[in-house]
Amino acid sequence: MTGVRLPFFVYGTLLPGEPNHDRFLRGRTRGERPAVLPGALLYEGPGYPYAIEGHGTVHGALVTAAPGAYAELLGLLDDLEQYLGPDHPRNLYERVVRRAVPAELPDAPSSAALGFAEPVRAWVYLAATAVARSLRTGGTPVPGGDWLSRPLPPARRTP
Repeated sequence: MTGVRLPFFVYGTLLPGEPNHDRFLRGRTRGERPAVLPGALLYEGPGYPYAIEGHGTVHGALVTAAPGAYAELLGLLDDLEQYLGPDHPRNLYERVVRRAVPAELPDAPSSAALGFAEPVRAWVYLAATAVARSLRTGGTPVPGGDWLSRPLPPARRTP
């Protein structure tokens, strides 16, 4: 699947308004739209989240690379997520293909009654095996699977 040019499902610091959005995505995307990742759970990490397989839904966005920017974007995201290759023992995340469901705009036609379009195959970075195991036993879930809606610690709140 290495040569497949899929969109990316992002759910944490790569979302608009978060610290890595401008650094990694600005000028490298053709489109970004809200989406959800079914079959996953979101956990807090040290300033960024981890998604793992589970019975839940993670909220995020589908990101499509700009023409000519795919290889650069893929490399940048692999580096950011500390992904060294499939099942590499030093991976922090695994880059895997999952089906994300784009959220439709309120006035857009939708084939689903709940406001979502058909699922789209996308790259998503899920916590590597050892990290996922640790999160399942002692991690802190992000309520509702939405990184942007999580309660912020007092130091990050603005008056």
